[in-house]
Amino acid sequence: MMKVSEDDQETELRSLHAWLGQAPEVRGSATLSLVEQPAPSGAMGGWLDTLQVVTENGWSAASFVMAVVTWRQTRPRPPRVVVRHGGVEVALTEGTDAEIQQVIELLSRQTPDGGEDDAA
Repeated sequence: MMKVSEDDQETELRSLHAWLGQAPEVRGSATLSLVEQPAPSGAMGGWLDTLQVVTENGWSAASFVMAVVTWRQTRPRPPRVVVRHGGVEVALTEGTDAEIQQVIELLSRQTPDGGEDDAA
């Protein structure tokens, strides 16, 4: 799962979802879905909270992460992107090589049950 830390989180998540959906290196190997938080009691509607990524065969963590990094570079103020996999979170805040490598390593790990679904 991925979260975007930004004042306009919903707009940024929609932008990231659209960007990744158009990226050939992601489109053929992952299913993307926006996850909405339920509305609090008495409120009219929920809000987008996360982007869920379920991987398929042919998954390339490096290609996926580079697509996210490229998207961040298109933003006027590149948002902090938090990637969670198997209970571990890593943030892309500056887009440094070290951060990129940490996210790639996180997404390349198998979950405790041996699977790789819900990779981001």
